[in-house]
Amino acid sequence: MRMFFAVVIIGLAVIGVNEQSIIIGQWNGMLEVQGMQLRIVFTISEADGVLISTMDSPDQGARGIPVTSTTWVDPTLKLKITQAGIDYSGELKGNTISGTFTQHGMEFPLVLSKEPVKARELKRPQEPTTPFPYHSEEVTFHNQKADIMLAGTLTLPAKEGKFPAVILITGSGPQNRDEEVFGHKPFLVISDHLARHGIAVLRFDDRGIGASKGSFEAATTLDFATDVESALDYLKARKEIDPKKIGLAGHSEGGIIAPIVASSRADDVRFIVLMAGAGLRGDKILLIQQELIARAAGISEAEIRRNRELNEKAFEIVHLSKDSETLKAEMTRYLKETLKDKESEIPQGMDEDTFISLQLELISNPWMSNFIRFDPGTVLEKVTCPVLAVNGEKDLQVSPKENLEAIKAALTRGGNERVKIREYAHLNHLFQECQTGHFKEYGEIEQTFSPQVLADITTWIKEQIQ
Repeated sequence: MRMFFAVVIIGLAVIGVNEQSIIIGQWNGMLEVQGMQLRIVFTISEADGVLISTMDSPDQGARGIPVTSTTWVDPTLKLKITQAGIDYSGELKGNTISGTFTQHGMEFPLVLSKEPVKARELKRPQEPTTPFPYHSEEVTFHNQKADIMLAGTLTLPAKEGKFPAVILITGSGPQNRDEEVFGHKPFLVISDHLARHGIAVLRFDDRGIGASKGSFEAATTLDFATDVESALDYLKARKEIDPKKIGLAGHSEGGIIAPIVASSRADDVRFIVLMAGAGLRGDKILLIQQELIARAAGISEAEIRRNRELNEKAFEIVHLSKDSETLKAEMTRYLKETLKDKESEIPQGMDEDTFISLQLELISNPWMSNFIRFDPGTVLEKVTCPVLAVNGEKDLQVSPKENLEAIKAALTRGGNERVKIREYAHLNHLFQECQTGHFKEYGEIEQTFSPQVLADITTWIKEQIQ
C-alpha cells in the first residue's frame, strides 16, 4: 500500500538571466525520518533555456519522479512537487546547498551536494551475488492496449529447456522490477530462490518507472492489470516457458491485480499467490491501516477515533461522487466545514487553502479514488485456479485477519475449494521477522524476506505444476 511519494506531471520553470550552469547536475542528500536514512537525489538539467528536474528516492525504489517547478535565483534553489506535497528551498554556499525539505507541512533539514552521499552500510545477507547458477535476461514486451513498452528481467533455471513460470506483480507506489524499498530487493530475492528451484520468473518495472515507458501517475489498478496481461502474453510466446504452467504472484496491490487477471484469463493462469493481498474494499483497508499505524505510533485512542470518523465521511463522499468535479466540490465543502474552529487539524506553517488543495489532490487522484471504491471480492469470486494467500501477523498496512478472512470468504462464494490460507507469526508487510510491524523498522531489519515463507511458496507452486 502507498505510504510515501506520489508521482506528478512534469512542469517547467523559465531560467532567469542569472548564471545557471552551476546548479545543473545531480544533487545528493540524506533525509533523517523517524530514525531512517532516506537518500534523496535531485537531477537538474537545462533545455532551451528551461530548467527541468527529477527526484529519486532510491531507498524507496522511486526514481525519475518529475519535479513540477524548478526555480534558481542565485543563491536560492526552490523545487516543488505539487501532487506529493513536497517543497525544497535552500541556499548555495560553496559546494553545498543547505535548506529545508517539506512534505505535507512536515519539515526536515536537507543538505545537497554533488558528491555521492554515503549512508551507513546496510546488511542485506539474502541479496544474491553473481555468478548465478541460472540464466538471467533483460527483456521488453509491449502492452498493446496501452501502447507502451515494458521492461524487466526474465530468469530461467537454465538457458535451454521448458519451464514453469511465475510473473511477479509489485505493490502500490512507483516500483522497479526488484520492488526495491529501504535498501531491500524482495523480488530479486524471490526470483533468485524460485530460479534455483526450477521455476522461471518474470519481474518488470512499473509503467513509467525504470526502463518501462508510459505514465505511472495516470494509471489505476485496472491499468496495471493490463500490464500483467501483456507479461502473460509475452511468456506464452517464449519457447522456454510451458504455457500451461504460468502463475502470478502479487504483493500488496499486486495481490489485488493477480485475481483481476486470473478471473479474466482463466485458461492462461495456472495458479496465483497473494502475498499480503487484499480481500476488503479499499476504503476499509485504509481505515484499518490508519488505525493500526496510529496506534503503533502512540496516538491516543480518542484521536484515532476522531480521525476514523473524519476519514469514513471522506470515503463516503468518494463513493457517492459520480465524477471528479463533483468529488472535488463535495470534498471541499466537507473539509471547510470540518476545519471550522479546528485550526489544529492543519499542519503548522500551512494555510487552509493549501491544506485543502493537497487533500483534494490526494483523494481525487485516479489511483486513489479507484482504490477506495474497488472491492477485490468481486473478482476473487470469479477465480477458479488454485490460490495461496499468505500474510504476516504484524502487517499494519494490509491487516492479516480481516483480509485473509475476506479472501477466503470470496473464494468460497465462488465455489473455489483449491485454496490455502496462512498467517505467519512475527512477520510484517514485507514478510520480514520484526518486533512491531511499523514501517520505520523496514530499513533497520537485515532480513529481506522470510526464508520460511519463501520455502512454503516454492513448495506450494511445485505442487500446482505437477
